[in-house]
Amino acid sequence: MHTERSDAQIELFGQPPAHAETHRLFFALMPDVALRHEINHAAALVQLQYPELRARWVKPERFHVTLNFLGDYAAPPEEAAEKAKAAAGRLQANAFDWTLDYVASFRGREPPCVLRSTAQPEPLLTLWRTMDKELTQAGVRRPIERQLTPHVTLAYGRHELPGPTPVAPINWHVDRFALIHNVVGKGNYQVLGSWLLGRSGARDE
Repeated sequence: MHTERSDAQIELFGQPPAHAETHRLFFALMPDVALRHEINHAAALVQLQYPELRARWVKPERFHVTLNFLGDYAAPPEEAAEKAKAAAGRLQANAFDWTLDYVASFRGREPPCVLRSTAQPEPLLTLWRTMDKELTQAGVRRPIERQLTPHVTLAYGRHELPGPTPVAPINWHVDRFALIHNVVGKGNYQVLGSWLLGRSGARDE
């Protein structure tokens, strides 16, 4: 039977904890304004074509490709962020071109509808692997990722797409990456740093 906590119980056990914030830290590829417009146009066409998804559509300013996930924290991860910045500053990797050309669903309670590519450019995989090595050397503790599945999340649906659905190819010249801090469920992403590809240690904030 449910009962209210007495004053004595509160004194003994303390006040019930307030809802804790989740601070998420990750490296990402962030599309520029023109590219966000193209991605949002593709999302709008999918929304028209598949209204049965009954989806929550992601705002264009939150479009991104997670590159290296660094973890969730109960407080702002200042130490991890500084180590991650140091790793990014040492990274050497080339800019590259990438074409996103179809949407599909991942499985889940709210199946994500995602924009993906038929072919993954090797420089993208090299960037991911190189960053992983630099993070390890910098002492950044994080979840182990055995493979990269690059995608842009467009929506979270009530249902899955019936199968992969082609879209007009979206060409992305990837020439930078960013370190992102996100308080889950609150506001927009905070860019902690941005680094150009093709120039070791080059920074563009």
